[in-house]
Amino acid sequence: MAELASDGSNPDVSLLYDINGLAKDAPTWLDRVMEFVGEYGIMLALVLVVLWCWWTVRRRGTVEDSVAAVAGLVWAPLAAGIALLVNIPIRGFVERPRPFLEHQGLEVLVDGKTDFSFVSDHATMAMGIGVALFLAHRWFGLAAIGLALAEGFCRVYMGVHYPTDVVGGFALGTAVALLLAPVALALLTPVFSAVARSRRAGRLVRSRRAPVWADRHEPLDLPEQRLEGDDNDLAA
Repeated sequence: MAELASDGSNPDVSLLYDINGLAKDAPTWLDRVMEFVGEYGIMLALVLVVLWCWWTVRRRGTVEDSVAAVAGLVWAPLAAGIALLVNIPIRGFVERPRPFLEHQGLEVLVDGKTDFSFVSDHATMAMGIGVALFLAHRWFGLAAIGLALAEGFCRVYMGVHYPTDVVGGFALGTAVALLLAPVALALLTPVFSAVARSRRAGRLVRSRRAPVWADRHEPLDLPEQRLEGDDNDLAA
């Protein structure tokens, strides 16, 4: 499969040189920024988006809405992890070398990449999180998918992946997040429904500051002293 990108007439290779060529023309400080962003920064940003989404969904909607959203949020990192596991045999089967091993003149911003190139782990994981998060919350999901696209661009800019490595990673992450979501959510939703009913762990699903009207389908848990006071007023 390495011959898929074996000559400069291949659009995959041409696009690789076009995007990676931006690194040659960029100042050194920008390359260092892109190196950090592509290797660590975007993945950290995705974690922050997931946490922000969790903080938001706990404070809005009904209890059922919060349970469904939190179950979807937990599925996001699980989907990314499963996609990475699926990628292990794919890489071993395709055995595509890194582009800088096959082509001269590339500006490689990260050293020490000795494993196979197809498909990109970073692109797979980023898109798996983005698509799974989209199932839980549309706007946060769109933000995460945007970060995943930026991650794919960075991997080619850094000279460590072909564009088709990134596209393959996007496809793999999306497939795992969508195809396994019904089973995953069917298993996770009852778990977080039980967590929501717990006095201590329930705050992982539902915030204390959530409005009372949002839980109109749930019985109100009034203090016993208040109930006794109401009985006395009726007796009077």
